[in-house]
Amino acid sequence: MVVEYDGTDYHGSQYQANAPTIQGEIEKALKKLTGKRTRIKAASRTDAGVHACGQVVSFDTDKVLPLSAYTDGLNHFLPEDIAVKEAFEAEKTFDVRRDAVSREYRYSILKSAIRSPLQRRFAFRMDGELDIAAMNKACRALVGRHDLASFVGSVETAKKKRTVRSIFKAEVTQDEDMTFFDIVADSFLPHQVRNMVGSLIQVGQGKMTVDEFYTMIESRTPGMAGPTIPAGGLCLVRVNYPESPGRYAK
Repeated sequence: MVVEYDGTDYHGSQYQANAPTIQGEIEKALKKLTGKRTRIKAASRTDAGVHACGQVVSFDTDKVLPLSAYTDGLNHFLPEDIAVKEAFEAEKTFDVRRDAVSREYRYSILKSAIRSPLQRRFAFRMDGELDIAAMNKACRALVGRHDLASFVGSVETAKKKRTVRSIFKAEVTQDEDMTFFDIVADSFLPHQVRNMVGSLIQVGQGKMTVDEFYTMIESRTPGMAGPTIPAGGLCLVRVNYPESPGRYAK
């Protein structure tokens, strides 16, 4: 299923026993719909407060229902801040994580001296100008296959995670008072995008040179990047597969 959600009030996408999560809410709705406890798997794990408009989740069920039941039916039981956009019946061999070739994220920055009630959940507000050309020059250092340990928050996390990733696109664009950072990669490390944007903002404000940004990446030292900016500006836009999800339909 392709799922959209406002992650503000959730402790991330992955199930936690004592906190509200996206997985927990979808599984509760599935139980109400099918009468059975069902575990789901998500294509990309999103942190607490992070949103998604193109998350992909999968699950196994022996309940025979039309596909419309997994959109209309689940949306009836789901809270207002989570919705199923599409549903497909997939082959047994389909793996929602391993079959994905890339994930796309966008971080949104609102340039404003005054808070925006409408944007407060979905954009990081800051005042002042950003040097977009310098930020994009720094972005060029991200594209390719790299050890991204510098964008991990701690040595402990770096030891637990393989920190080499392939980044296919990293770009900063501006549209009136909004600045967007778009990144496409095979997979992501915890807080990676938020640490990247924090460092890119430093470049855009002239607090870090492009050369220093390059050196930071090459150092492969956990905790070098940042600051880690708030989760609310980050959204999982899309999960890409070799072909459309319909390819996997029976």
